[in-house]
Amino acid sequence: MKNLLRKSLVLAALAVASAAAWAQGPAEWKALDGDFNLYLCNDLGRNGYYDQKPIAELMGRMAETVDVECVVAAGDVHHFEGVRSVDDPLWLTNYELVYSHPELMLPWYPVLGNHEYRGNTQAVLDYSGVSARWQMPARYYTRVLEDDGVTLRLVMIDTAPLLDKYREDTEKYPDAARQDMDAQLAWIDSTLSAAREDWVLVVGHHPIYADTDKDESERLDMQRRVDTILRRHGNVDMYLCGHIHNFQHIRAEGSPIDYVVNSSASLAREVAPVEGTVFCSSATGYSVISVSKDSLVLSMVDKKGRVLHSVRRVK
Repeated sequence: MKNLLRKSLVLAALAVASAAAWAQGPAEWKALDGDFNLYLCNDLGRNGYYDQKPIAELMGRMAETVDVECVVAAGDVHHFEGVRSVDDPLWLTNYELVYSHPELMLPWYPVLGNHEYRGNTQAVLDYSGVSARWQMPARYYTRVLEDDGVTLRLVMIDTAPLLDKYREDTEKYPDAARQDMDAQLAWIDSTLSAAREDWVLVVGHHPIYADTDKDESERLDMQRRVDTILRRHGNVDMYLCGHIHNFQHIRAEGSPIDYVVNSSASLAREVAPVEGTVFCSSATGYSVISVSKDSLVLSMVDKKGRVLHSVRRVK
């Protein structure tokens, strides 16, 4: 069994190494256009350094070709200690002055990451009253996007309070233990029970399955508390997250869900295949989600505008 697993991981690694990247400019980017499209980005806030500013500019240029409806921000917009208030200068250096391209003046739907939980989490919500594009009505919430009869439900969850690691560290993450974990889990359950849209995406900061050197307890808590709910309903197409700073696409045994780790849009880390890995890459970048009635495609894009891998769901 171990030899079989080792062989499968080697084959996955070879597939990753030989994956052909495509889409490098406007002519090729047109192929990404669906009935409507959205960006997925996370682990951004480096004051424009590393790859953050070039990737932000690429997102703007691509949106001149691909008609993007909104940006889903899966946490850690701010490194390293979050923000102190809605007037914190980090709002300018991590966000406003970096994502300044006219085509990025779109609704941004964020969730909190672990770095936001090191600071004033309420200020991240309150920034919705400062910026017209920052639309975060609560720590967890849902949005339904629709175009020409095609519907997509975003279920935006707040993962740090669902993990014992953060709840127990009251000095570094003081707000985590103050949140009602059971109330959020009940909300996720009821929201998915009522979901009747063509497509359903659940978005959080922390992964359910991933290759990472972070505490295994994070994934185990997510599997026990969140994944059991997602699997039970049978209508979740993808679980999308960040946190690990690389691209990963995993299919877990017995689950119909595609588990996607989206890379950092500023600074990435190394990655290796694990059991269930379909694709992984240590490139920085973001993802484009293209939605049509009969298909939903998530395309992982590196800092040069190349599509490294696509996750496709069909009806």
